[in-house]
Amino acid sequence: MIILGVVLLVTGLVLDLILLMTAGVVVLIVGVVVTISGMAGHPVGGRRHYF
Repeated sequence: MIILGVVLLVTGLVLDLILLMTAGVVVLIVGVVVTISGMAGHPVGGRRHYF
């Protein structure tokens, strides 16, 4: 999810599309939050581990 966010963000910057950049930032933030939550031991999406 983090990689997808970075790809969307870079693509939005290169193509100068604000909507794509916004989607990239949102996906990137959600990916980081889910990863940190999974590393802290909290279940994410019903799973004990999030990879």
